[in-house]
Amino acid sequence: MKRFANANWQGTGKEGKGTLSTQSTVLNNAQYSFSSRFESGIGTNPEELVAAAHAGCFSMKLSFNLSGAGFPPTNIDTRCDINLDAAAGQITESHLTVVAKVPGISIEKFNELVAHAKENCPISKLYNATITVEAKLEA
Repeated sequence: MKRFANANWQGTGKEGKGTLSTQSTVLNNAQYSFSSRFESGIGTNPEELVAAAHAGCFSMKLSFNLSGAGFPPTNIDTRCDINLDAAAGQITESHLTVVAKVPGISIEKFNELVAHAKENCPISKLYNATITVEAKLEA
């Protein structure tokens, strides 16, 4: 399976502007710029998209893990915070915060499956950064 996205950038790194589009067209010429990446400007940025990818990938992997263990989840909410060290030009950390409702599962089994998802979702495997996770099981 292959997927693609396109980026167009015009101008210098600081004064220029760009657009991002995805194969699915969910993003279709979405704007990004220096200010949307390093300040609070309007538009998206690569780190925000990486965070969305990691949260989505992790959530799906956790759902597969839970269902495979006989505990299909009712709901999984995951937030991903990406830490970009701008001076080093490197993403240094991806922190996942997950709250899940999973009937009948013990906290120990839940934590085991969360840890497996953290290590084995395809986006986690892509990173060269520290990945941390904070998980909560809803009643």
